[in-house]
Amino acid sequence: MAEREEITAPDPDYSGFIQNIKQSTGIDLAQYKEAQMKRRLTTLRMKNGYHSFTDFFAAMMKDKALFYEFLDRMTINVSEFWRNPNRWEVLRDVILPELQQSGRRMKLWSAACSTGEEPYTLAMILSDKNLLAQTGILATDIDDGALAKAKQGLYLERSLKDVPKDVANRYFSPEGPVFKVSETLKKNIEFRKQNLLLDKFDDGFDLIICRNVMIYFTEDAKNKLYHKFSASLRPGGYLFVGSTEQIFTPAQFGFESTETFFYRKK
Repeated sequence: MAEREEITAPDPDYSGFIQNIKQSTGIDLAQYKEAQMKRRLTTLRMKNGYHSFTDFFAAMMKDKALFYEFLDRMTINVSEFWRNPNRWEVLRDVILPELQQSGRRMKLWSAACSTGEEPYTLAMILSDKNLLAQTGILATDIDDGALAKAKQGLYLERSLKDVPKDVANRYFSPEGPVFKVSETLKKNIEFRKQNLLLDKFDDGFDLIICRNVMIYFTEDAKNKLYHKFSASLRPGGYLFVGSTEQIFTPAQFGFESTETFFYRKK
């Protein structure tokens, strides 16, 4: 069940924090659901021993590790390979064959890619279909720490729990307590820092994957992003969203619903 927004009295300390973060980083926390975000960041602030958001912000501006911890908490970097496997099967068996029919080099984007599990899953599927070398994959996130982990490509065994065993054997090699992703996959993905709410998007994409991110944004921010995603897709291109992020009126964004959680640009 979706988390209900709480109505709370204005908090000048938190409001000032939002303003300071926007001025110094361009990140607009006002675009995120306030009750969820404030609760999450209050826990982080108190864990680090700060009694106010004013003090917490000042410390963050001096301590890069604390700032990265803030980014990590803000963006909820929870990801795994093959998350909701049946949806990836639909992508492999239905969506990609349709996109291939154009005969052009495909252009795909994993938006808010976190620590890389999603774009690497996409790359594995493309490689198994002998399409990886003919496809451009962009993977973006706002969190430098998450992007660094994605580029490194080292994962704990539990992250691979949904990866088919034969696929894992082809694309991962054990290195002590972790598993290293294949260099073949790495070299075919461009990782780039990006603020979805602020930055301009590339265009001409055949597929945009943005899963389990929209649930943290306000309705206004979601609507703006859906319009931006639609403008970035070529006609016939697809937006692939998370299992809790159904678009109830896709036509207003120029989409039509096809497979569950896949929306095609008209």
